Amino acid sequence: MTLYPAIDLKDGNCVRLYKGAMEEATVFNDDPAAQAKQFVDAGCKWLHLVDLNGAFAGEPVNAAAVEAILKATNVPTQLGGGIRDIATMERWLDAGLSRLILGTLAVKDPALVKEACKLFPGKIAVGIDAKAGMVAVEGWAEVSTLEVTTLAKKFEDAGVAAIIHTDIDRDGTLTGVNAEASSELADAVSIPVIASGGVKDLDDIRRVADAGNLEGVITGRAIYDGGMDLKAALKISAGEA
Repeated sequence: MTLYPAIDLKDGNCVRLYKGAMEEATVFNDDPAAQAKQFVDAGCKWLHLVDLNGAFAGEPVNAAAVEAILKATNVPTQLGGGIRDIATMERWLDAGLSRLILGTLAVKDPALVKEACKLFPGKIAVGIDAKAGMVAVEGWAEVSTLEVTTLAKKFEDAGVAAIIHTDIDRDGTLTGVNAEASSELADAVSIPVIASGGVKDLDDIRRVADAGNLEGVITGRAIYDGGMDLKAALKISAGEA
């Protein structure tokens, strides 16, 4: 199982939101590249980036910070937020990103997501952000009438590399990861599922690992607040503890 440390970018800073609210942002580092290097030096094999401003604007906003992270590190990196067309995808992949996360586009133009999967094999993930089991879009500002599993099943056999399943009501709250919901989604589709939102401690990492059918887990605030030892979490995710 892969542990993905989260670097959420707002106005060039590394922040964490509370339940996805932009006005509830806590700045943890004003140098995202230095933060990314810390994660890699600790042993992280992947990085998870989100352009928060971009998610609302519908286009990349924190490009300079993303590019600085890519220059400072040498591990595979995935990015979500504001990626809404093929040209933007090409630019980001050319810049060195390993995987792009499409969320709003998956709801509003699934055909384009499928086209992207063909154009960029293994490079496209779908971000499914859930509020009470329903899919949220536009930086979580809108809740659709679409159920999580219904959306996920649209991409069976499309070549999606992974689904990032985020429980918005838990995100940034340290109230515990919704491993059960992510595991249920993983049972319903053949696409690898990554759990996200609410990770509190090492027990949460174990719960995701013990589910047995989840590809990974994303964690942010638990690391930044110092409540979870990152090296210990990496050992659990690697099956060494």
